[in-house]
Amino acid sequence: MAVQSNNSDEAVVGSYSLYAGIATVSVLAVNPSKDELAKIGINVQNEPEYTVSFSDDTFNKIVFWVKSEEPDFTSRIEILVQPKMRTSKDGGKSMWVNNIGQITWSDQVPGYDWWKNPDKSRKAYVGEDTLINLLKAWANVANGGEVSIDTPTKVFAGDVSELKGYVEHLKENRFRVLFGVKDEKYQVAYTKHFGRLKPVRDDLFIKELNDEYGSFKAWYPKNLQLIAFKPELVAPDPENYEVTEEAGPVTAAETNAADDLPF
Repeated sequence: MAVQSNNSDEAVVGSYSLYAGIATVSVLAVNPSKDELAKIGINVQNEPEYTVSFSDDTFNKIVFWVKSEEPDFTSRIEILVQPKMRTSKDGGKSMWVNNIGQITWSDQVPGYDWWKNPDKSRKAYVGEDTLINLLKAWANVANGGEVSIDTPTKVFAGDVSELKGYVEHLKENRFRVLFGVKDEKYQVAYTKHFGRLKPVRDDLFIKELNDEYGSFKAWYPKNLQLIAFKPELVAPDPENYEVTEEAGPVTAAETNAADDLPF
């Protein structure tokens, strides 16, 4: 008899344990097909859909499938994007990006003292800031190093061929991601900050989590240390996401969904 067992204290969905905290990951695939998912050990019945609608507004999904070696688990990072420029709620300002991955808001080409290369600046697409920040961490781009999307019109319209090319090019690279558990059964990734492998800067995750638009509506340990999720850690009131004294309290907010965008 062969039995693939798990510790009784671990919450398991299908054959997958759930984890929460910061994990070091490598990228296995970007927007993979059903067959490509099977090659990395993820079996699904239908071809994955890479579009989603919220309140009659349609987004394309860029999904990075990532793998942690210790502990060994596979999960995904989902970024919602649109082939249109991101503007403020009142439409008065646009998000801008340049070729070294600086991002800011302005009503015209940014003229701030710290803003570099205004001649290589353009208005940013919805979701581009999140994607750029992931690429910075994944490729370990030095401050001032180039990081930009060569085919932005295609990428934000759903053609992620350019991003797929990085999977092989950066196959040896790893970066750090904060995972949480939502509704005690869904493992989700925090998309407001991605960490480099070196130096280890958990404080940058904490800084972003405490920002007005940076919180995370998922359970995660206060100390951010990666652990196997146990349902008894979550308090009865899901709005508070209080946990046991051993793990400490945590904050709450939204993952990268439409209502998390400040416009």
